[in-house]
Amino acid sequence: MPFIPHTERDTRAMLDAIGVGSIEELFDEIPAELRAEALEAVPAGQSEMAVSRLLRQRAAQDTQPLSFIGAGAYEHHIPAAVWELTTRGEFYTAYTPYQAEASQGTLQLLYEFQTMIAELMAMEVANASLYDGASALAEAVLMAVRANRKSKSRRILLPASVHPTYRQVVETIVRHQGVQLELLDYDNCGGHLDPASLPAEPGDFTALVIPQPNFFGVLEEVDALTDWAQQHGALVIAVVNPTAMALITPPGEWGSGAGADIVCGEGQPLGAPLASGGPYFGFMCCQQKHVRQMPGRIIGRTDDLEGKPGYVLTLQAREQHIRRSKATSNICTNQGLLTTAAALYLSLLGPQGLYQTAAHSHANTRALVGKLCAIEGVEPVFDRPGFHECVLRLPQPAGQVLAVLNERDILGGFDLAAAYPELGNAILVCATETKTEADLKQYATALQEVLA
Repeated sequence: MPFIPHTERDTRAMLDAIGVGSIEELFDEIPAELRAEALEAVPAGQSEMAVSRLLRQRAAQDTQPLSFIGAGAYEHHIPAAVWELTTRGEFYTAYTPYQAEASQGTLQLLYEFQTMIAELMAMEVANASLYDGASALAEAVLMAVRANRKSKSRRILLPASVHPTYRQVVETIVRHQGVQLELLDYDNCGGHLDPASLPAEPGDFTALVIPQPNFFGVLEEVDALTDWAQQHGALVIAVVNPTAMALITPPGEWGSGAGADIVCGEGQPLGAPLASGGPYFGFMCCQQKHVRQMPGRIIGRTDDLEGKPGYVLTLQAREQHIRRSKATSNICTNQGLLTTAAALYLSLLGPQGLYQTAAHSHANTRALVGKLCAIEGVEPVFDRPGFHECVLRLPQPAGQVLAVLNERDILGGFDLAAAYPELGNAILVCATETKTEADLKQYATALQEVLA
């Protein structure tokens, strides 16, 4: 979409209309010591032709490497129709649909998204998204503190097998709110939170976070963990990969009771491309009894005076645009465009398509692990079932090996040295349905040559 800036005459006319001599005068109330200096590193403006050429040159620098990195961001096939429709002007430029009478299309789409996410997670209610998976987990923690009125401790049990970035974000958001995060170690052999390691008398705690699959790609014993937490009066917060939920037991069915209380996660696998780190979006579901503590907007369906279906923002009193500092959460505008893409993605794939995506991803990862572990010195670190990621130990420093693979246009995995130094030369590898037999063989051949 072209952008034509104001001419000097336009700017002068606007300044005259408001009685100001210059643009600089608009900022005279800012103290001089707080004003930024000139941006010396920013080059002078260029013509449209020169800028277009520069952007083409920059774009050409981006290669298309063969990627086996997962770690929270996954390369899935996205049907072409998803973004053809998402980037239509009606969706692309829409803001928060406060005026229901003018936003029925957007509201209906968000309502359909909520319905599909709630069904996928086997939960009773879903909101219309959050910023990303990490902040969604932080919001889930704060929601659990509000919802579990029986607990006075504000203790949250957080497994070390939760995504390390998620744990950092949660710590940043809740550390000044009196919430105590208590880290639970993972089993050295299985890479999971062993229910047998949990204390029989844990004392008062507010909630237990259960990742499924966890950051290592390992499947947790969710039924036993859910029952243990709820038997001790705590809520269960599930943080899950939405694609995996098409293949394994959804959180609404965990345990012998009513399942997880709150479910959250990263929605990027549902139609958002790998785009230099974002934007992504978070999703959240909960049981109906907790709905008034859920952050973010919820779209409701009703009938108008003529009996026609209509869609509206509901439970708005939880949001900051009505209650300001007393709001349940100060979220404001969220990742609605990505939610639009997710709704279209789920609609186009359907239950069977999402199941096939998950099943093929799992099969490709098992095949990849088999090929890589056939190389001398490469071995799996954990012995439990997983989804579409696996931790492998290399016979040489992981960072150096990945750097050489990168030179061959292969992104060989995620180096775990910084987050989990106790694992040694370990990497997290991932394969999705986008990988072919030739891709797997190419990676295995390159790794064998690098290690040799």
